[in-house]
Amino acid sequence: MQLQQALAIVETVVSGASGPISVYVAEEHGELVAAATMDGAAPDTRLNAQRKAYTAARSDASSTRDLAEKMKDRPTELVSFDPFFTFFQGGVAAFEGERRVGAVGVSGLSGADDDALARRAIADAGLEAR
Repeated sequence: MQLQQALAIVETVVSGASGPISVYVAEEHGELVAAATMDGAAPDTRLNAQRKAYTAARSDASSTRDLAEKMKDRPTELVSFDPFFTFFQGGVAAFEGERRVGAVGVSGLSGADDDALARRAIADAGLEAR
């Protein structure tokens, strides 16, 4: 994930949000590239956005939504997951061709809205969300 792409993602998410959110853009290992918290966003949205991006960057799923679906009938496997992983919607991996280049985490709205914002921003930055 290049810095200019990450900054563009942050701007797209912030400008498209219908309420105060936090957004976290990570590189492929889940580490910070760019982030923002809108005025009025709840303090816990920062950590939630970070965890969503981290999970989408480091898991084998393309989003936190997909990972939650994959694990819903396998509760015993949940104990072996990275404790920083989250299964809340709003974490979406970003791909350039076949390569996962990072991920976006959005928190503050409904899970479906967080997910949609992340996907739109990834596409607008010239990357692909799956």
